[in-house]
Amino acid sequence: MITKINECFTFLYAQEPSNYLRTNSMGLQWYQDIGIVEYILIATFLVATTFYILRIRRIAHALNTHYRWVFFKLPLRIIYFALLIIALLGPSFGFGKKSIAVVGKDIFIAVDLSLSMKATDIPPSRLEKIKYELSNIINTLKSDRIGLVIFSSSAFMHCPLTYDKGALNLFTQILNTNLMPIGNAGTDFYAPLELVLKKYQEANKSNRKQQNEYAKVVVLFSDGEEFGDRYTAIVDQYKQNNIRVFTVGVGSLQGGKIPTSLGFKKDKKGKVVLSKLSTTSLQTIAEQTNGRFFEVSETKNEIPELINTIQEIKGQKLDVRNIDVSSNKYAYFAWAALALLFLDVLITVKVISL
Repeated sequence: MITKINECFTFLYAQEPSNYLRTNSMGLQWYQDIGIVEYILIATFLVATTFYILRIRRIAHALNTHYRWVFFKLPLRIIYFALLIIALLGPSFGFGKKSIAVVGKDIFIAVDLSLSMKATDIPPSRLEKIKYELSNIINTLKSDRIGLVIFSSSAFMHCPLTYDKGALNLFTQILNTNLMPIGNAGTDFYAPLELVLKKYQEANKSNRKQQNEYAKVVVLFSDGEEFGDRYTAIVDQYKQNNIRVFTVGVGSLQGGKIPTSLGFKKDKKGKVVLSKLSTTSLQTIAEQTNGRFFEVSETKNEIPELINTIQEIKGQKLDVRNIDVSSNKYAYFAWAALALLFLDVLITVKVISL
């Protein structure tokens, strides 16, 4: 019985809490606040105790004798019941150091900021849709380091690898095509792939002991309208370095107009340009790097599948952190309550004197 009760408490506190420990002004911390379960237990104890006393009283009156000894063990029972309630709440006090291995992946997300990303075939626009989905990705991949790269015909680091989801969301919200220098027209996949590869190689050189000790992933968002095939020269290096590229095609096959300050973008003949989703290059990059192609359109959204695929990749040790932890002392209260419970069983009292 003792073993089962102890296993019950151990299982309860082995679960990851949904919130941080509650702390009062004295520094005592609680695993959880008193809740419906504790209130039910307290009510049950009070009702059962009251019913027991009233029953003994009725019997004593029927036998014309006293029943004062019924109160002899009442304080003892109140004490061990209170100790059990305290144990359930998980009191914690005292601090110690604990080493925590941070397991996850390093993920660079490259976002196409060429003018075609302003197309409105996916309302309100391709870029706004990407920004919305990026927030979902960032907030879901909590244990992974994420960095942002922006590109068109050239590429720039928008946000370095970080665990700070707040900063990542902030950098995501300010994404717009005006971030790219004037003259950066069109899309070149070689630029972001080269920049990300360079960053991974720099990380390996700065810490050779941890080289290849982390999973490396690239997520590339674009409408696929790539001019040229320079990216083929760098894809082999991705395979050699075991860096998987997941490409996300954003747009529609029917295409959409590109808004400008003067209306819509036109070609040299004065015709309105219709930007269409092109999947060929995106699929090629994904296939050759052991990645996968996903699509986001007005009728299809494969971002949840992308998130699941990334989560299935086995994360590896990124860092080891020493943190201050408060020790849960529930066991002391639970064992004290059990000791008093057995004492209650061992002590016999004649509650009715004849």
